[in-house]
Amino acid sequence: MQPAPGFNPLRSPDDRRLTRIAGPSSLVLFGVTGDLARKKLLPAIYDLANRGLLSPSFGLVGFGRRDWTHEQFAEHMLASVKEHARTEFSDDVWKQLRDGLRFVKGSFDDDEAFVRLREALRELDEAQGTRGNHAFYLSVPPKEFPTVTAQLRKSGLAESDEDSWRRVIIEKPFGRDLASARSLNEAVESVFPTDAIFRIDHYLGKETVQNILALRFANHMFEPLWNANSVDHVQITMAEDIGVGGRAGYYDGIGAARDVIQNHLLQLLALTAMEEPISFSAKDLRAEKEKALAAVRLGTDLSSTTARGQYLGGWQGGERVLGFLEEDGMNPHSTTETYAALRLEIDTRRWAGVPFYLRTGKRLGRRVTEIAVTFQEAPKYLFDPSQRASLGPNALVIRVQPDEGVTMRIGSKVPGSGMQVRDVTMDFGYGHAFTESSPEAYERLILDVLLGDPPLFPRHEEVELSWKILDPVEDFWAAAGRPEGYKPGSWGPQSAERLLARDGRTWRRP
Repeated sequence: MQPAPGFNPLRSPDDRRLTRIAGPSSLVLFGVTGDLARKKLLPAIYDLANRGLLSPSFGLVGFGRRDWTHEQFAEHMLASVKEHARTEFSDDVWKQLRDGLRFVKGSFDDDEAFVRLREALRELDEAQGTRGNHAFYLSVPPKEFPTVTAQLRKSGLAESDEDSWRRVIIEKPFGRDLASARSLNEAVESVFPTDAIFRIDHYLGKETVQNILALRFANHMFEPLWNANSVDHVQITMAEDIGVGGRAGYYDGIGAARDVIQNHLLQLLALTAMEEPISFSAKDLRAEKEKALAAVRLGTDLSSTTARGQYLGGWQGGERVLGFLEEDGMNPHSTTETYAALRLEIDTRRWAGVPFYLRTGKRLGRRVTEIAVTFQEAPKYLFDPSQRASLGPNALVIRVQPDEGVTMRIGSKVPGSGMQVRDVTMDFGYGHAFTESSPEAYERLILDVLLGDPPLFPRHEEVELSWKILDPVEDFWAAAGRPEGYKPGSWGPQSAERLLARDGRTWRRP
């Protein structure tokens, strides 16, 4: 489905001149009792309804093993909405949503459960007017994708026709390496056509991530400098100040690189490094992102261009915290990394010789996600060392979270009779510049699925290109023994500092 002429995906759905409202449809939520559904998906659906972006002919079907009636499912959703919804609660909105709620009990390998699901959707078509338009959200472990999609095909629920559509939404991780990603893609694409598959990376639904495109292509002042002639290097960081907590069982064997770099950070790299697309349509955006990912090159010596670590126990923020190997349910001999850093280059004319440094980790100094584009230093011959002691290179920092916005670091004269220069910052914050609040990422992404609008969803080509970058690193680490330990509240292991020191650079302290 192509966007309407003149449609700009960077404009907020709140802009009434370009309001996009989903047509009659339903969403089937597998994994409806999980944390993601309770904290994010169910509240996002309510918030969409509260903003007037869902059709009155909307239905929501929960699928799970709980022995729930439709009324008990409604109570579960109501509690979730009241605790986690972004917008104020409205009895009228809830009543409208409540009329379209259904629950189907069953397991993924239960043929009869999918027969009941088919009947529930047929009843919604008749009672709510959903017109046979159904999206299936697989908020379940990737190993279950083949089973669920096969059941949807077997029960006749995966087939679209001229008058209705069927779509499937799958959550990351999209495999654990290239081979498993290809296997998952083959399983899903054997049931649904490519343009009916929506791979959710919630980072791509964030306003500040989408603003990368606006910043680059709506402002002439930046694009002429966005290349190797002016840029010294780029740092992309996703840091968390918490540990794995209750996710120990999931996290062991996955690690920071698979969990974050393969999807979130490489997507941020692609948006930062891509060439200007012909349009903001899904086809043109994906084409440029794929070109950027295909040009990514790892260093030949992975011992000097990668770093990994595990957080240790100790004091952080005034409290005693457990080390990774001490977390409840963790294998005490695990070699899974909680910190990962890579040095990458992009073999294109635009970026030749410019290193991209990616890092992510848990139990770091603070929670932050940002892209920092550091420019080459200006000639300093006009200033003696004492005049420029506090002056560094210019930088443009895109803050994805928290405190979403953009900061520019420039050199400025210090007030006084002498010529003393130092770094100052110019700051733009979403919370200060716009009166309306930004929608949650899942609101934007769920709405886009119901509209059939796919610019923010990676296709399997992007997923496979990302695994091609990461697989050699994972293989190298698997043979390298135990990760280096690092203190909680620090910014990672010493090997990460050495990774940049070899290039004469240092990590930013966000």
